[in-house]
Amino acid sequence: MVFKVSKVSTTPIDGQKPGTSGLRKKVKVFIQPHYLQNFVQSTFNALTPEKVRGATLVVSGDGRYFSKDAIQIIIKMSAANGVRRVWVGQNGLLSTPAVSAVIRERVGVDGSKATGAFILTASHNPGGPHEDFGIKYNMENGGPAPEAITDKIFENTKTITEYLIAEDLPNIDISTIGVANFSGPEGQFDVEVFDSASDYVKLMKSIFDFELIRKLLSSSKFTFCYDALHGVAGTYAHRIFVEELGAQESSLLNCVPKEDFGGGHPDPNLTYAKELVARMGLGKSDSAVDPPEFGAAADGDADRNMILGKRFFVTPSDSVAIIAANAVNAIPYFSSGLKGVARSMPTSAALDVVAKNLNLKFFEVPTGWKFFGNLMDAGLCSICGEESFGTGSDHIREKDGIWAVLAWLSILAFKNKENLNGDKLVTVEDIVRQHWAIYGRHYYTRYDYENVDAGAAKDLMAYLVKLQSSLDEINSSVKGARSDVSNVVNADEFEYKDPVDGSVSKHQGIRFLFEDGSRLVFRLSGTGSEGATIRLYIEQYEKDSSKTGRDSQEALAPLVEVALKLSKMLEFTGRSAPTVIT
Repeated sequence: MVFKVSKVSTTPIDGQKPGTSGLRKKVKVFIQPHYLQNFVQSTFNALTPEKVRGATLVVSGDGRYFSKDAIQIIIKMSAANGVRRVWVGQNGLLSTPAVSAVIRERVGVDGSKATGAFILTASHNPGGPHEDFGIKYNMENGGPAPEAITDKIFENTKTITEYLIAEDLPNIDISTIGVANFSGPEGQFDVEVFDSASDYVKLMKSIFDFELIRKLLSSSKFTFCYDALHGVAGTYAHRIFVEELGAQESSLLNCVPKEDFGGGHPDPNLTYAKELVARMGLGKSDSAVDPPEFGAAADGDADRNMILGKRFFVTPSDSVAIIAANAVNAIPYFSSGLKGVARSMPTSAALDVVAKNLNLKFFEVPTGWKFFGNLMDAGLCSICGEESFGTGSDHIREKDGIWAVLAWLSILAFKNKENLNGDKLVTVEDIVRQHWAIYGRHYYTRYDYENVDAGAAKDLMAYLVKLQSSLDEINSSVKGARSDVSNVVNADEFEYKDPVDGSVSKHQGIRFLFEDGSRLVFRLSGTGSEGATIRLYIEQYEKDSSKTGRDSQEALAPLVEVALKLSKMLEFTGRSAPTVIT
């Protein structure tokens, strides 16, 4: 079939500024006339011609509501803009880490390689007709578009007058693997629908010792549970955990991807992963059933993870530190050593202590995976993580939830390889407590105040910036709240100079650093689709091994009290309690 290219007149639409995680809005916003089209054309116009004309692009996502319509629109616009071929995961499903892997690893039958991708996801936010949708563009390294590109996209959305689309191109059947061929004004245009899991599974098998993990999962002493929260991770869970590693089908929870995530909130934390939390013995009511030894969950697009042991929660900050401490021995991919490690600024300093002990390069970066990507592209970083349940390595340029689960299973398998026939397995809790005994414990919690009035949130942050000018005033407020909390010795707004490209990122979070190594951090988050989210991070370091077994909330109670008084949280927001405590 030969298609024609149409130029459709349009006008700019306010509020199309992509953040570090792309553009996220309610579905009702995205389905406005020209809204998605404006953003896609603005993205094409922001790229250099060789990244568009004659190029191969990936278009897929987490399968949330509106994804199937959006994929057809982007295919037709790709054809009209001179793209040579589009690759689509079967049923439009590809996890965000799998997209990164496909860009970096997949080679078409004609030798073609992808130069970028439109990823359709709003990550851990809910889906459905009245919920969230999102879109972001990833570059040829498999990572999110840098600020220079997202700034161009935003500028283009403010001046756009027309977009190109092949309106007469028929809709593609994305449920069936195969290739559809078309011709247009600039020649051939192909759409290939391919298996969503194969490339990613192949990559995982090149990183981990699947045979060793299989032995662990086949042990009668080891039980396992994985919850995809009805996100795209379900596409990979059966292939990896059941088919490749021999786990029981009953080990999988909510592993059928759904457009509305089954009506749930696909955010892998103790609040929203209710079914998994209950099964692992961490629910409010005691269960007579013995919990599994290991549990994990994913978010909507499978780039985040939560790790649980039997009646035991592993903080994301501890998780990345423990993976880094054990990677060389337990994961074949790292057997020759780690290049370096990195964490986002709000993440606890547990990784810092590991890096110091193992004499590794260490980097503290702003929130946003692109900062890790720069370090990885420069060969400076092997493993990295964020406190917001994101963990990953230099195998791709996105955080990777299933990779993190396989990393933990690898550590468990390594620790138990001589013990599978013994009396008792080394457990998740054993590994964490052994880590604390060696490196100390970073008591850590995060309070999320979601959908706060945006004006009130900005006023609170402005107040904290102003307060930082006087340490005496800060410490007066601290001692007024709790006399047993040490003094603040430094207060600042985190600023980062990228060691690779020299770029400077300012206003990345407000920090209060205490004499004993404790920290309070306040950030405004841009990952929601409306309102503002204030994130408060509270951390206390304890190196006395006799004091590392306390309840986290109990240990942090004095600092929590200080944080709420210091920030005047109730006065500014009207909130007497956070929406989520992690």
